[in-house]
Amino acid sequence: MREAIILAGGFGTRLREVVSDVPKPMAPIGHRPFLAILLDYLKGSGFDHVVLATGYMHEVVANHFGDNYEGLALSYARETTPLGTGGAIVNAMQHCTEENVTVLNGDTLFEIDYRKLEAFHASHGGPLSVVLREVEDTARYGSVATGVGGRIIGFAEKDAAHGAGTINGGIYRLQRTLLADRKVGEAFSFEKEILQGRYREEAFYAYPSAAYFIDIGVPDDYYRLVKRMEERWALFLDRDGVLNVRIDGDYVRRPEQFELLPGVPEALALLVRYFYPIIIVTNQQGIDKGLMTEQDLADVHAKLLNEVERKGGRIDRIYFCPELASSNSQFRKPNIGMALKARKDFPDIRLKHSIMVGDSMTDLLFGRRAGMQTVLVGDRPEIAKEYPHLTDYRYDSLLDFALAVANKEVVSNG
Repeated sequence: MREAIILAGGFGTRLREVVSDVPKPMAPIGHRPFLAILLDYLKGSGFDHVVLATGYMHEVVANHFGDNYEGLALSYARETTPLGTGGAIVNAMQHCTEENVTVLNGDTLFEIDYRKLEAFHASHGGPLSVVLREVEDTARYGSVATGVGGRIIGFAEKDAAHGAGTINGGIYRLQRTLLADRKVGEAFSFEKEILQGRYREEAFYAYPSAAYFIDIGVPDDYYRLVKRMEERWALFLDRDGVLNVRIDGDYVRRPEQFELLPGVPEALALLVRYFYPIIIVTNQQGIDKGLMTEQDLADVHAKLLNEVERKGGRIDRIYFCPELASSNSQFRKPNIGMALKARKDFPDIRLKHSIMVGDSMTDLLFGRRAGMQTVLVGDRPEIAKEYPHLTDYRYDSLLDFALAVANKEVVSNG
């Protein structure tokens, strides 16, 4: 089981002038709280269980999320008196079962590859790995110095540090044994007493990352994230022929028939930097034909999600229409029922700020009817020639499309 702890108990004093009626991790970003963005990212990164270390206004968090978020199991470690970051971690560890746990701040979005962090931590063998980020000015955060092999060799306090440098990004991978000498309910600072207090005696390693980073603890950065999320586009993907090998004249009925196309995992790992949400919309009339069941389809999609997440990609939702083509169902492409359902489920989606990627005229027409930009991929370029009014872009594969996005040839919203 992959487990994470989110430190979500802060008062948010610096943000109080902007958000005063909810705890800082629940600050609204569009139509959802900031904490939902973190949970979406952890879910998309393949975590199974998240412990929310809450305190101030615990009920607001618990009442909103409950014990399950989109299939991600949630537990709560509530502090009734302030425990500091260290005490909060120890308290939350009581709800974890694994020997190694990931910990992150509830007011910071740092879009790292968590699987790579886990592999780094395992390979170095130390009790603690700290994710670092280069910034233009370290004064707000303090700085971290590293030595041979990436071992942490020093810290500079906030305000004492200044100019460009490397900061603690607020994400840790740690062994349970690191805090074995601390009692539940004991208040202490993880940063001062563990990081700064023990780095000389123990091997703490730095995991550097250049991934997107923002701390919403001050109003300027809060508004910067709000603007970024408003500008982020949604991505809709057909399945067969775009993500996996299409079986001509038949359906992918069982997991063993499912085969991702070359480059798809790498493409999705790249696309998560630029799009939210990433949604699959697929017609699956084999169900109503009696050739497969919804459980068969769920098993296929479980394999899909597992293979994508192992490579650092993410699929936020899969919508499918099981009805026959003759039914003229509003949920069957090219009708746009699945797009409208997605917009209802993800209120931040603006269809005019969305892209549909498919390999057929049906996909392109679905995208056009919904007001999206359209992308044709695959080995049938003649479709673009036959339907130029439906095709905004054409690429040989999803990976080629992803590289074009990264090179800002399609949209730029990262």
